[in-house]
Parts: sequence; C-alpha cells; structure tokens
Amino acid sequence: MTFSIGHPAAPPRPDAVSPPASDGYDNEDDDVDVVRATVVAEKGAKAGIITPGEVVTEDPQWMRGHGTTALPGSSAILATVAGTLLRTNKLLSIQPLRARYNPEIGDLVVGRIVSVETKRWKVDVSAALLAHLPLSAINLPGGILRKRTSTDELAIRTFFSEGDLLVAEVQSVYQDGAASLHTRSLRYGKLRNGVFLRVSGTGGGGGGGVIRSRRQVWTVRTANGGGDVDVVLGVNGYIWICKHSRGELVASSEEAKKMNKITRMEEAISESMYSNRNDEIGPQTRREIARLTGCVRALVENGVRVDEEMVTAAYQASLWSNVDMDVAPDGLGEPEEYQGGSKGSKLVAAALETVRG
Repeated sequence: MTFSIGHPAAPPRPDAVSPPASDGYDNEDDDVDVVRATVVAEKGAKAGIITPGEVVTEDPQWMRGHGTTALPGSSAILATVAGTLLRTNKLLSIQPLRARYNPEIGDLVVGRIVSVETKRWKVDVSAALLAHLPLSAINLPGGILRKRTSTDELAIRTFFSEGDLLVAEVQSVYQDGAASLHTRSLRYGKLRNGVFLRVSGTGGGGGGGVIRSRRQVWTVRTANGGGDVDVVLGVNGYIWICKHSRGELVASSEEAKKMNKITRMEEAISESMYSNRNDEIGPQTRREIARLTGCVRALVENGVRVDEEMVTAAYQASLWSNVDMDVAPDGLGEPEEYQGGSKGSKLVAAALETVRG
C-alpha cells in the first residue's frame, strides 16, 4: 500500500483572513439601534418611544428586564409600559415616562393621611403601597419625650386625621416596598397656610418633575410686599407652597421665655404644630404664592426639572422679564400670576437662559 505526501498548504493571504468571532458584546450598540429602528419603522412613531404591547425584539440573545414581558413559547420580548428603551449588557428594559415613586431612606416626602389605625397612620406618598407613620415616630405636644401610652392611642386623631397633609422623612423601607415615616424634627409635621401641588417625581422617567437635590425646603423672599414664602419639594412629586410662619413662632417663644412659661423654643413650636386652623394670609402673600405655583406648573408642563435653582430662576423671570401680559382695560385679561400656555414657555426659556448664563 503506497502513501503519497503532498506539498503543505499555502498560508492564507492577509486579505482572506476571516474576522474574529464576536463574543456578543462588541456590537451591542448596533444591535440596540437595529431593534429600535425596527420598532420605529413598524410603528411610525417618535424615535425612542415604545408603547405597551410592542415587540421590542425577537432575538433570543436578549434578556427581558423591567417594563417588558415574554410570550409563552416564544422568544419575543414585549413592552408593558410606555417609555424609552434601555440596555444593560444583554438586558433590555423600558424606562417609563410616568411611574410610581420608589421610596428610599432619607427622602423628604409630602403625604396625605388616608386612614387612622390603632398605633399608626396610613399615608399616601404616591408610591405603589401606602406608607406607615407610627405613633412612636412623631413629636408629642410640648416636646415631651416619653413612651406612648393608651391615652395617646385614644387621642391619635388630635395629632393627624384623614385628609391632613404632612411633611416627613423616610426612616426605613419594608421588604414589600412600603415606607416607614417619621416626623421627629421641627422641620416636619402638619402643613398649613398654603397650597398643594402634585407633579411627577423621581419615580417617573420624564425630564420634568421633582428631583433629589441639595435642598428640598427653602424660603423665598417674594416681591410686591408678599413677605417670605416656604417651598417644600417632596421627592415623591408632592409640593407644598405656604406662608412662612417660623418667625412668628420664634417671636411667641421669646415672649414666653420672658414670662418664664416655656423655657424651650421647641416646646412653643410643637404646641401649634398640630393645629388645624390656618392663619390670616394677606392678599399680597396670596398673590405671590399663586405666582410661585404658576412657575412650578410651567416648569412641569415644559419638561424641565423642578428644584430650588429652577424655581427661583422662574420666579425672578416672572418678575423682571416681559413675559407677564398686561391686564386688559376691561379687566378680562389674564392676571399676571398666570404662567400657563405660551406665556409659561417664554418664562421657562428665560429661566433656562438665566441658569445657563
């Protein structure tokens, strides 16, 4: 039996060398762009916006994340919320345009009492679940530090009742996602003398709404004789704008000190923190509260973030810029506190220019 030995095969030419095999991570951006382009081409909608029920991709290499679902027996991934497509390695998820607030420890929130129970209150903070405010997590009138008794439980409605608004801090988050609040500070407690706004918070995916910033509570020195106005931006998207009353409380505590009735300012302030009666508010202060409210609504309507910097810039722009429309001679024109429509767009543009420049 004979064997023949042939010449060795010639090495491949440099231009004939095949490209290295992809590991599945080099062209992820291109894959996502193809998926997004396919969705947009089929739907004919605005680029980047996916609606519920749309097929995000049918490629089995992708994994589904939040805001998506998979059909049984199929590799197709469908969107369950309206939003933008996000990619994390091989994970596809949808960032919703509007969503519920997701509590985090340390967040300052504005809430409304929904129900009163034996030793706690249920509070609506725009989350998926109602938050809990234990009786042991509030300040007692007079600043007394003691264990809560059955007498306190019987008088629980004298502190907070259904419909009351309050500002509190997230103390902890339970395993099911519900938040536990506390008001053990002079900055927290029942809200009075103001107006309530509800906008999108950090839970939403839109560009506008309340964001976590350095300061969520500050005082604005208003013009036109309006005095000081407090602004409380809840991270959950609930906003409270009210007359500043801390100075009056401090003055009353100083008088009490002179009379040797109260020796601590905290005790004087806590005496009135659970009052349900609003103070007298002058027309100038009401007008400036309405102006600040219009500025916040204009920021939200134009998709701009709501924080101290933008609210202050929008308020200043409403004062010195020419976006305020004059009232018609017959008195039927728009008041200057109104900041909606095209007027609000001009106001926000002026505020953005001030912040950037």
